[in-house]
Amino acid sequence: MLSIRNLEQFYGGSHTLWDVTMEIPSGSVTCLMGRNGMGKTTLLRCVMGLVSSKSGQILYEGKDLRTLAAEQRSRLGIGYVPQGREIFAQLSVEENLRIGLSVRRTPSRGVPEHLYEMFPVLKKMLRRRGGDLSGGQQQQLAIARALLIEPRLLILDEPCEGIQPNIVHEIGDVILRLNREHGLTVLLVEQKLPFARRVASEFRVLDKGRFVVGGAIAQLTDDLVRHHLTV
Repeated sequence: MLSIRNLEQFYGGSHTLWDVTMEIPSGSVTCLMGRNGMGKTTLLRCVMGLVSSKSGQILYEGKDLRTLAAEQRSRLGIGYVPQGREIFAQLSVEENLRIGLSVRRTPSRGVPEHLYEMFPVLKKMLRRRGGDLSGGQQQQLAIARALLIEPRLLILDEPCEGIQPNIVHEIGDVILRLNREHGLTVLLVEQKLPFARRVASEFRVLDKGRFVVGGAIAQLTDDLVRHHLTV
């Protein structure tokens, strides 16, 4: 579904991504891993068009995304939840969700009921401001907003960061359900190994901006963890 080929990226004079080539299979849950500062978030932002890349290709269902603006990429069916969630703190939960309706592929005048079934806490807090929610509730709101566009590919940047364990488990349940029942392809950055091993079918590792190893999640051995992930 997503094919990244020979991708190079710079921040000023700093070379951040080096000839990155990797495949994200359709129907997979792929976990992008690596120590802090290895280029994971930069790679996701390149895919979404939020930062530019110097060369290479980012192919989504055969179409090169590098020629498209960020909003056009969303309209192709790519949902994105950035690190830090970036909800609108002064808007209500309902208003945050309604923003996603504008790029929904199937026209809808309201938020589909199945999203409230998936995240029941949001229905209880429709009038509450986004900034008044807990970190876990904000993450659920951010994921629900991304799902409103009916994505075929959902990209999550550290969805468990700073969230209480019970909500982490619920988010894992949602990812597994979306993947298994609806065939949604998921690409996520995640540092928590137990979570990654629970939800992911594939892994890819970046080290100093380079793709170094990947495979089925069952192939993520303790030796690989020590060599590429342990601080």
